[in-house]
Amino acid sequence: MGPSATEKTSRKTDTPSHDEEAVPLLDSGTEGDMRSRWSDIQQGFVDDPQAAVRSADALVAEVMQLLATTFAEHKDGLEKQWHQGNEVATEDLRIALRQYRSFFDRLLTT
Repeated sequence: MGPSATEKTSRKTDTPSHDEEAVPLLDSGTEGDMRSRWSDIQQGFVDDPQAAVRSADALVAEVMQLLATTFAEHKDGLEKQWHQGNEVATEDLRIALRQYRSFFDRLLTT
């Protein structure tokens, strides 16, 4: 049984519009390196499928850890400003929320 009309509508309103660009989660150099490594893994599948799957698992785990570290560092920076009594600029908070929303939407996209 598929999602109800209410679930479909809810998903539409929770995701960014097609006009809104996804926020990069990694810097372009890191992303390029990860994509290059993924391409190498795919190309290696023909010669050694098991090694390719093991490598894919390791690369995905590495990307997940990198993302977790990046978000934790960003959160720590914001919290340090709050604990020091400094007011965090609304623009910094808007960017942080956009990054979280972009990441959240990508995790839930099927």
